[in-house]
Amino acid sequence: MNVGDVTVVGAGSWGTALAIVLADNGYQVRLWAHKEAQINEINNQHTNEKYLPGIILPGNIKGYTSLQESLEGIGRIILAVPTKAIREVMAQIRAVIDKPITIVHVSKGIEPDTFKRVSEVIQEEMPSHLLVDVVVLSGPSHAEEVSRRQPTTVTVACENMESAEKIQDMFINQHLRVYTNPDVVGVEIGGALKNIIALAAGITDGLGYGDNAKAALITRGLAEIARLGVAMGANPLTFAGLTGIGDLIVTCTSVHSRNWRAGNLLGKGQSLNEVLDNMGMVVEGVRTTKAAYQLAQKMNVSMPITNALYDVLFNNKKPKEAVDSLMARGKTHEMEDLASILDRPSK
Repeated sequence: MNVGDVTVVGAGSWGTALAIVLADNGYQVRLWAHKEAQINEINNQHTNEKYLPGIILPGNIKGYTSLQESLEGIGRIILAVPTKAIREVMAQIRAVIDKPITIVHVSKGIEPDTFKRVSEVIQEEMPSHLLVDVVVLSGPSHAEEVSRRQPTTVTVACENMESAEKIQDMFINQHLRVYTNPDVVGVEIGGALKNIIALAAGITDGLGYGDNAKAALITRGLAEIARLGVAMGANPLTFAGLTGIGDLIVTCTSVHSRNWRAGNLLGKGQSLNEVLDNMGMVVEGVRTTKAAYQLAQKMNVSMPITNALYDVLFNNKKPKEAVDSLMARGKTHEMEDLASILDRPSK
């Protein structure tokens, strides 16, 4: 059953996995990427081996290198490009569309220097008369598992719940359960900052530390994610959900996680440049660490794990020294820390 056309902008692992979900749900999916060889592979072999090895793509996914052709007549765009490319790609989209669209973004990060969330960047780059709504899709969801139709749950967030429910209907099926949430700030901050903690978790594993260290890191990492999120206006309860603790657990504990893998290599002694060269794909947590560090300084929010990771990434501090400095911090009271988060009203 053809239920309409939808365009996925970005044919990396996550964009391709979501294209598969939409194709399974009966959509004619237009999948855009700028590399001609990749699009030829998608159209002729029905594979995208670099990003999803071993996966056969449904026949109702068609690849495009022309952004204008991929967006012709489209009312909904799934934006699946790295956060550093959002402004550039949005400028290209703005130049070729001629009617209002809904944009569903699935990127996780914060823009350094401006401290803008991805939805804010999109709204800045798209004239209001061409933008119906921005919806965020996020949650504990490895593309490798989604593409294999393994059970997964995610959240879609939008201030306009009617738009969130429409996107929920687009994606939900027997393999992908989709919830809605009006807390856009919380969903975006949880999705972005968990990559910082995943880098740190990879470092502790690379150093050979055990489960005790990782459990502490995840728990205290969630506390500082919530501190910054609530200071930015998020609902603290969001961080107890899929885009908070759910996404944090899956990203800190899985070998599918690029951020965990990158941290693991750092813990084993590789430099940041060596790690990024070896990964071959974007490691969002590196850029997000810089943005979160700057933002926490500006807002006077305590983020010791983020600060320690910033020193490792950008000040050449040895990973073991960073962990030792975290363990040597002054005494604090856990319940007072949690209460300060819960008592702070969201905006």
